Amino acid sequence: MVKAFVPQLAYFEPKALEYPLGKALYDKFSKMDIEIRETTSHNQVRNLPGDNDFQKYRHAKSTLVVGLRKTLKFDTSKPSAEYAIPFATGCMGHCHYCYLQTTMGSKPYIRTYVNTEDIFEAAEHYMEERHPEVTRFEASCTSDIVGIDHLTHTLKEAIEYFGQSQYGLLRFVTKFAHVDHLLDANHQGRTRFRFSINADFVIKYFEPGTSRLNERIEAAKKVAEADYPLGFIIAPIYLHEGWREGYQTMLENLADTLPSKAKADLTFELIQHRFTAPAKRVIQKNYPMTKLELDESKRKTKWGRYGIWKYVYTDEEQEEMKELFMTQIPKLFPKATIEYFT
Repeated sequence: MVKAFVPQLAYFEPKALEYPLGKALYDKFSKMDIEIRETTSHNQVRNLPGDNDFQKYRHAKSTLVVGLRKTLKFDTSKPSAEYAIPFATGCMGHCHYCYLQTTMGSKPYIRTYVNTEDIFEAAEHYMEERHPEVTRFEASCTSDIVGIDHLTHTLKEAIEYFGQSQYGLLRFVTKFAHVDHLLDANHQGRTRFRFSINADFVIKYFEPGTSRLNERIEAAKKVAEADYPLGFIIAPIYLHEGWREGYQTMLENLADTLPSKAKADLTFELIQHRFTAPAKRVIQKNYPMTKLELDESKRKTKWGRYGIWKYVYTDEEQEEMKELFMTQIPKLFPKATIEYFT
């Protein structure tokens, strides 16, 4: 099993130590003999170890920065929620295709925010604006928060906060199986716990540093038994030799493992592999040996919402994907909802 993340290096904003969580993390890391440094801002971390960009990138992925989230205007970038809610930024995984590589730019280190009360207060404001409608908050737009929550318990605090909320729902997605500390959270059914899953081939070659498929499915079983609403993101759907069999096996393993009660309220989100020209440059810089297929001539173009062309699969290939998933998911999970294919 992939070991739970432990930073090799930690930076603290001075003001973070004025918060209980900041002080607790400082004490915890001191006892773990993790090197601790000070930074004036979580956006201005300098002097990361490494002689070149390749080395600095890898050191950054094992660096945790503890600071305050000062910008509390939540964005609305996800189709599955009204607002993103920011408890962390960055990820310790090394998924070759990940969009965070371009959006994080020169700051691939992981950030966690200790001023959770401020974040909850801002969330309350958004809920008040929309009530009596329910407002959904997505906690994993810029991070895989489960990957660090065994250290911070910020996500667990959020789950229990929304458990007491009348008009708010929480959702997040993870590639990590380190969920045991979240199983006893008082969620009241108001948090949808989603796992990103993929064919074994994709996880093996393009998702280093994350939990294996069987570990994610076993973690999903635990989460279902803890009565969380459950969901799965199959992303990126990636065409490779034997892809139909790979995805079919993945779905069958999931159906065989999940308890029957979990199948009464499952959601699936389907996202095909895509890339942009800037993303291709960053991917090839960070993972020069990647086998990820990034040949523009094999793709069709699609105008993206952020004003840049994306390279997606051809219409024929997309129809083949849809045919597999739109047939097999209803067959194996007849009560599940497929929220979208994109």
